[in-house]
Amino acid sequence: MTRIMNIKIHPRDPCHPWLNKMTDPPATLRSGRTGAVMALLVGATVSIASAEAPDAAPAERTAAVGNQLGSPDPVRRADSEAESSLPIPARDSVALTGQRPASVTRLDDGAVLVDFGRVAFGNLVLTPPEGAAPQLTVRFGEASRDGRVDRHPPGSVRYSEVSVPVTPGSRLVVQPPRDKRNTRQDSANTPPAVRTPSEWGVVAPFRWIEVVGVPAEAPDGWVLRQAAFAKRWDDNAADFKCSDPLLTRLWELCRYSIKATTFAGVYVDGDRERIPYEADAYLNQLSHYYAEGDVLMARCTFDWLMEHPTWPTEWAPHMVFIAHADWMQTGDAAWLAPRYGALRGKLLSDRVGEDGLVHSDKQHIAHDDIVDWPPPERDGFVFSEVNAVVNAFHLAAVERMGELASAVGRHDDAADADRQAARGREAYLRAFFDPAVGRFRDGIGVDHHSAHANFFPLALGLAPPDKAPAITEWLVERGVQCSVYGAQYFFEALFENGASEAALRLMVAPDARSWRRMLDADATMTWEAWDARYKPNLDWNHAWGAAPANLLPRYVLGAQPLTPGWSRALIRPNPGDLKSAAGKVPTPHGPIRIHWQSGGAFELSLTVPQGMTAKVELPATAQTRGVFIGEKPVRAQRQGSRWILGEDVSGTV
Repeated sequence: MTRIMNIKIHPRDPCHPWLNKMTDPPATLRSGRTGAVMALLVGATVSIASAEAPDAAPAERTAAVGNQLGSPDPVRRADSEAESSLPIPARDSVALTGQRPASVTRLDDGAVLVDFGRVAFGNLVLTPPEGAAPQLTVRFGEASRDGRVDRHPPGSVRYSEVSVPVTPGSRLVVQPPRDKRNTRQDSANTPPAVRTPSEWGVVAPFRWIEVVGVPAEAPDGWVLRQAAFAKRWDDNAADFKCSDPLLTRLWELCRYSIKATTFAGVYVDGDRERIPYEADAYLNQLSHYYAEGDVLMARCTFDWLMEHPTWPTEWAPHMVFIAHADWMQTGDAAWLAPRYGALRGKLLSDRVGEDGLVHSDKQHIAHDDIVDWPPPERDGFVFSEVNAVVNAFHLAAVERMGELASAVGRHDDAADADRQAARGREAYLRAFFDPAVGRFRDGIGVDHHSAHANFFPLALGLAPPDKAPAITEWLVERGVQCSVYGAQYFFEALFENGASEAALRLMVAPDARSWRRMLDADATMTWEAWDARYKPNLDWNHAWGAAPANLLPRYVLGAQPLTPGWSRALIRPNPGDLKSAAGKVPTPHGPIRIHWQSGGAFELSLTVPQGMTAKVELPATAQTRGVFIGEKPVRAQRQGSRWILGEDVSGTV
């Protein structure tokens, strides 16, 4: 039985400084972790050992995590926290975990190549053995080439080298050099970077190190990685496997990417900047829910972004998406209520004209309206004063804001949002749908129909049901014409509109825009872009590229919340051409377990936790004539390509 634990936000919580100005009572958070020791970034003492690589022995791990190693200059030196008064979210929510190497190889030139198996944000603990040179050279690498650390990696992929004076038998932390950009606090052009605790030393993403100066017979345990992961992370909370090995590998790549990018205590955009962005945070939030289930980091990120917003037009409505996703995941109106007023300011209402549509001025058109990122991934989108993508996000945010208004008892606001949404939908179709071609145009007065002008409204539920099939077919024919960010919405559009087979094929197709490139490159974290050809300065540690972490369990397993807090779930598998799939989806009530097989008949095994019922919609194959639980027929109605069970299920079926 899963116990829901209640934790209160302290009114002076340093992770939520903007709330300190408010007089509302502390909110209540809920987590579905059974038996976990929980805290909200204040006073947390739990350390969870990583399961991604062999752990250090207990005594060594304690030393590594606790940094009880002294501070020998210049090896361990961190930037002064006096530079900024901003909170450091990771201090109490993230732990350094000692990890042994996956392999150690002696190279021809005498250097030692150490592989930790996966990239992680961290640094090293070295115990130089007898016979070590008085000064070691340590090279940190996020990439390898020809059996060595790649010293000239592409884009923002990390490489660094340090020289370390040592005394044999001593233990010391060896850290990469401090990066000026991703620790910047006073930029006039960007929000402040999120800092990590100074007591850690500098952490950076790396998988491999080369060490020059270590004797051939170095004893076991002379080198450990201190890897930074969220303390609350539970590696056993979620699972996904299917009959396609590539898709199984893809989910694990994305799951681990979400875990590894918890290093900062809030969702950041990768190592190059270490800045939270609203759209990145929403994608990260969705995947975190399906990869592990915890809600607290998304909430901390939301509050950080309320203090430090970023510039793109469409990113502001994503704050409404984040709050709405939290509401659906938790059903917790107490968290939402003190944030509701400020959240309304994230709508684009001040830019809505008399026609009910959002208008853009020259600054918006030239800079703020983003559509997709990087710019080459916009499929030739033509910007204009009134464009389809900006309006799609505003309209979807208005609809979600209406639901949130009802949740906090603001019924007049909810009714007003419903009226705005109804008017906006009519205006949207008049302005952007081109009946001559059956697709949405980029903007008013624009004779161009980009993929983005179509998959965004399709994913956001704005396309008329009778027009959606033709738009979906056109998108499938064109393939992926967007970035890894846009892919979240592109694949949602396909799954939601009956194109699951195409969606699964395109995810791992041997094309330029698919996750196949990352899998073939043996990536252990997802990239900022499909390839350097689309973004030359890409980094290799970007969680907004990890959308399959949520897409595969949401659509292939088919588990989504139907009511806030998962009191009622939807189980609607989309098998495509897969033969089977199985997995575990974390919820506040405990895990949903799903296993299905697709052949002549579709067979589903389902367990839902106590406190939850599930509406079940099954694929209706040509051979099926009804639905059975065991040998007993149950009431079900066939609607198109689905069998809809007449009653919700609970327990195990």
